[in-house]
Amino acid sequence: MKIVVIGKSGQLAWELNQLSSSYHEVFCLGRNDIDLNDLTSIQNILKQYQANGVINASAYTAVDKAESDVDNAFALNASAVGQLAKACKALSLPLVHISTDFVFHGDKGSPYLPNDEINPLGIYGKSKAEGEQLIKDIYPEKSSIIRTSWVYSTHGNNFVKTMLNLMSTKPELGIISDQIGTPTYAKGLAEACLLILKNNITGIHHYTDTGVASWYDFAIAIQSIGFELGLLDKIIPIKPISTSEYPTPAERPHYSVLDKKSLSDALPTLTLKHWQTQLRDMMTALLIKQKAEQH
Repeated sequence: MKIVVIGKSGQLAWELNQLSSSYHEVFCLGRNDIDLNDLTSIQNILKQYQANGVINASAYTAVDKAESDVDNAFALNASAVGQLAKACKALSLPLVHISTDFVFHGDKGSPYLPNDEINPLGIYGKSKAEGEQLIKDIYPEKSSIIRTSWVYSTHGNNFVKTMLNLMSTKPELGIISDQIGTPTYAKGLAEACLLILKNNITGIHHYTDTGVASWYDFAIAIQSIGFELGLLDKIIPIKPISTSEYPTPAERPHYSVLDKKSLSDALPTLTLKHWQTQLRDMMTALLIKQKAEQH
């Protein structure tokens, strides 16, 4: 199977690239490799790579910046997605598109189901919601929309690496405790994407690791595991703070836990792991990576 991944520099694209093998060759294409505004160009490139399937791991993810950079957010998260759906339809290629918990308002109070009403709070969520709608309108037959949340990896910038940096340089931290969701290791998400593609899963589904956490819980776990593994040489005080104490340009959902049952039912071979287990795996991999870089 030849799989074209739209995206090159992001966490998910990087993890997908690591999974490339003789069974499924993965080709990650960045902005210099493919023009998502040009339908003919997209089709030609997909033909050139003899693609058997496409994973869209590319997105405008700067949540706060999107509030003032509306056109660019919609260009990448909506317009480009529509063009990609048209190209995949023309070539009859299965498409896996990654979306977000930010399409939900966050006031439900129990895990969101794939068919729950969406009501995004900010530009990022609205642009991703429009991208979802375009896929549903253009190419529902062979496409799947996978919503995820709080993604991190050994590669790129993310909450885990930011926390490790702050914990080693600051005397104490205040971390938001009233936004609830689930962290997701991009490596597991990448494995799920390949399974979804190989098994021709369609429709809207959710994938995150299991369990529930606040950003504060997440930070506490990062510090605990980081100290245990030797990624941190000291423990600092971390205090819970409210969203109102840390205002940001974009409003975020207070509760965005995603229900994963529909995907588990569709893919019996899919193994879901608890976020703390996945966090330990990622941080162990990060330690190995750092040691390799030192030598």
